[in-house]
Amino acid sequence: MVADIQTADMHHLPVPKANFHNVVIKPSQWQKDMVAELAERAEKIRAGNVDPHVDNMLRVTNDGRKLALDQRLINPLLPDDPESKVSVCADNVFRIWDESKEKRLAQLVFCDLSTPGKNKPIEMQEVDGVFEMVPGQFTNVYDDLKQKLIDKGVPEHEIAFIHEADTEARKKELFAKVRKGQIRVLMGSTQKMGAGTNVQDRLIALHDLDCPWRPSDLAQRLGRIVRQGNKNPEVGIFRYVTEGTFDSYLYQLVENKQKFIAQIMTSKTPVRIAEDVDETALSYAEIKALATGNPLIIEKCQLEMEV
Repeated sequence: MVADIQTADMHHLPVPKANFHNVVIKPSQWQKDMVAELAERAEKIRAGNVDPHVDNMLRVTNDGRKLALDQRLINPLLPDDPESKVSVCADNVFRIWDESKEKRLAQLVFCDLSTPGKNKPIEMQEVDGVFEMVPGQFTNVYDDLKQKLIDKGVPEHEIAFIHEADTEARKKELFAKVRKGQIRVLMGSTQKMGAGTNVQDRLIALHDLDCPWRPSDLAQRLGRIVRQGNKNPEVGIFRYVTEGTFDSYLYQLVENKQKFIAQIMTSKTPVRIAEDVDETALSYAEIKALATGNPLIIEKCQLEMEV
């Protein structure tokens, strides 16, 4: 019947100041073409020409999320774009790693898609009777980012995936290493590296490679670094967005949901009625607008529906 909510802005806790950096990535020609293909798929679904078991808006949305992260998640044989999210993130992580060598400061990289152990190698080759993976073959974003950092000069033992710590004991050991500065780049998903991850002591930067569905996920990510016990007075939050892809829609969706939540979870007088906006599949109009780069398409579709 009654709830007494205490929000962060009421407590003034001693947490570091967060400096946000929105890194906008230009899409490759492959990505542009594939977003247009997604629009064609959406058109067929809208017209009712496709069996929902074969293709549907949720599948189109998921493919759009993958495409915004890395084109090789749609087709592993596509080239590695030197200007892609993963490449730009690797540059930033390495630069901060290099600048904070003396203090042995650490960084977190969040990515909910393409986690290790999922996307298996596509091509194998036989060498002396043993089948091996074709060199340079793309498996997943985690391994790709790790390899890029190793190539730049980050020692392999200073990079870790949260997925490697599969027991509570291993997690505690891993978190202790991050707090001591032995592991300086920790990568994971919101689910595995969100609540309960206490590694803030030396954290200097956080990188969001993809956008989750819920504002609470972004809040959990941010809460790993903007937290009591962090020795740094200021920290950097890097959010990577690929222009002209589903990224812009996803962040807009999270923003709309957050506005709704903020109406209630506030230290000020909350509103008496709030509207629910929890929708997780793109509408036809939104996909068309993303593919054409024209936001007026959404307005046109909404007006058509109203009429």
